[in-house]
Amino acid sequence: MTTTRLFQVDAFAPGPFQGNSAAVLVLEHEPDEEFGPLIGAELNQPVTALVWPAGEPGRFGLRWFTAHGELELCGHGTLAAARVILDDGHPVGDRIRFDTRYGPLEAESAGELVQLRFPSLAPEPLKDGGLADAVRALLPVPVTEVLRNDLDVMAVLDSPAAVRDLEPDRAALRELPVRGLIVTAVREDFAEEVDIGADDTADFVSRFFQVATGTEDQVTGSAHCALGPFWIARLGRQPLTGRQLSARGGLIRVALDEDDVLLGGEALVVAEGVWRLPVSSKVIW
Repeated sequence: MTTTRLFQVDAFAPGPFQGNSAAVLVLEHEPDEEFGPLIGAELNQPVTALVWPAGEPGRFGLRWFTAHGELELCGHGTLAAARVILDDGHPVGDRIRFDTRYGPLEAESAGELVQLRFPSLAPEPLKDGGLADAVRALLPVPVTEVLRNDLDVMAVLDSPAAVRDLEPDRAALRELPVRGLIVTAVREDFAEEVDIGADDTADFVSRFFQVATGTEDQVTGSAHCALGPFWIARLGRQPLTGRQLSARGGLIRVALDEDDVLLGGEALVVAEGVWRLPVSSKVIW
């Protein structure tokens, strides 16, 4: 029997039972190709992050899996993995580096937050017709703009209430040729209009819908690689704070640093245990 540590983490969570849940497995070596999809399906979390040492101190390999397969990029899974490693005393100078299939990513302590350095994925406006019209057709509310980047398409709505109450056409959503649909609106003064709490400091709100499954993600760090650059340019200031208006909800601080987006958030380790596999398993790493 071989064992590895297993953690349950609420990422981008301003409090318990909020944010997006992730499992984190800390491995000794990079796993076999078979292992990731199997463990993702077994744990059936929004994401399972696999992390392992990658040579020099403070450097780790990282991959993300759901019950349906591997993710290309995952913000909340990275935040969860970073929280576990930072708590375990691994970093050099409170900074760690992840080698991922998407590219190199960084994380560091920032007071009570963990700050991630991700690539900027600023969206570009779409002309009418094609994808822009398809997005407008599946949303039962006025859309002021439609934009996209390499991963997602983004619809700008005219109020936070429209974002909160939105119910897209799920069947039509699954026909979009992108990873996901972001819907967003600027805050203005919506503490009473949207039930987020009078002390909320969010500058904008969003929701994120996964095209492959037609489901809503709770908090999506990688979507803020588009939301951050968009709203920073529109509002002319930074850092900003975004609130994702999902059932669990979460807060993400965003800022730009040249070609990178800095994503800050809290992550709470809510459980720790041991994962066991028999020595004869074909997927042992």
